[in-house]
Amino acid sequence: MSASLLPSIVELTPMTSQTITDTEIASRAAPVSLARRRFLASAVALPACCTLPSAWAQETSLKICQTTALTGPLGDLGSALHQGAMAAFHAINARGGVHGRQIKLETLDDAYEVPKAMLNLEKFLNDSDCFALFNCFGTPMVEEMMPRLKDGNMPFFTPLTGGQVSRVAGARHAFNIRASYADEAERLVQHLATIGIQRIGIAYQNNTFGREVFTGAEAAMRRAKLPDAIATTVESNAADAAKAAALLAESNPEAVLVGLAGKPGLEFIKEFRKLRRGVSLYALSVLGTSANIKALGADALGMAISQVVPLPTNASTAVARDFVKALKNFDAQATPSHLALEGYINARTFAEILQRAGKGASRSAFMDASWGLKKWDLGGFEIHATTPDRSASRFVELTVVGRDGRLMR
Repeated sequence: MSASLLPSIVELTPMTSQTITDTEIASRAAPVSLARRRFLASAVALPACCTLPSAWAQETSLKICQTTALTGPLGDLGSALHQGAMAAFHAINARGGVHGRQIKLETLDDAYEVPKAMLNLEKFLNDSDCFALFNCFGTPMVEEMMPRLKDGNMPFFTPLTGGQVSRVAGARHAFNIRASYADEAERLVQHLATIGIQRIGIAYQNNTFGREVFTGAEAAMRRAKLPDAIATTVESNAADAAKAAALLAESNPEAVLVGLAGKPGLEFIKEFRKLRRGVSLYALSVLGTSANIKALGADALGMAISQVVPLPTNASTAVARDFVKALKNFDAQATPSHLALEGYINARTFAEILQRAGKGASRSAFMDASWGLKKWDLGGFEIHATTPDRSASRFVELTVVGRDGRLMR
């Protein structure tokens, strides 16, 4: 399939509405309006084990399965990602699907809770019609799912995490597109080195996510021959955010890299701004949601944020134009966002690989085709698969929060 095969939506099997516990990112994306309400209103459970012939071996349709957060504090994040994918599959299906087959995405809400995600996973693994897992959301969930999928028989396509938990050497079933957290940290450091910044402070979360950010930044600083950073951790409950802000403020940095997500990030930035308002702040994509920017108010102004997909409203980028068109065809009131564009890109890539795998392809053939995808350009965003321990995209660009709270390049 060529890059000209444009996006569209999948037929969705509704999901079960549940309550979310936030342990990773206490933030939200832009509302997903009508589309989200439609599928939440008609929630049902997916079928468990059955003995019918596999749909993916037939010619009419192919089912892929997803567990993600659709409700609660992270519901808007998971729903935005899901909505973008649906917009892509809808357009593809409207043009006849792939090799004459419609792609059907069946989704269950896990409320961003690991036990619920694992229950959903078992339902999918016991469903003989499920061809692949697609866009499962959240580092804690993905980390728990990887051991369960270690036999490598089920494609685990674009799990949504920037962590190394899904980037494992030899795990050919796990195909990651988005740049890693370490990639984002490296890009931020490269920018700081380019503009002549020497004294860099780093505030990072005291968990796996934060440590990966710190390690990536530290390695990039060594390569750029920058002085060692003044670094401090922040606990996930943000109890020590003010203390960390004071420590970094006293070190008189020229810029601070914020390797924090959710509440710790918000509290640290507010406290640091009180002490050193003129110091430039650089954050990762996980902190750059519209809800977080709104919560920070004036404290967000001028903050630089790395992004792992292009600016969705940038009409000069072909993939962004295609995305906005597909999204509006799906839901005229939907708001374009980075996460929705990421979901769209993941769905377009899935369909491209399925096309290359051939008519009636097996899971094994699909996985082989995925690792054969080299230098495929969607129009401003390139996919280049190398090895399972590396992302198929290294795209990272910087955006800046403007006076109206909007992100600008």
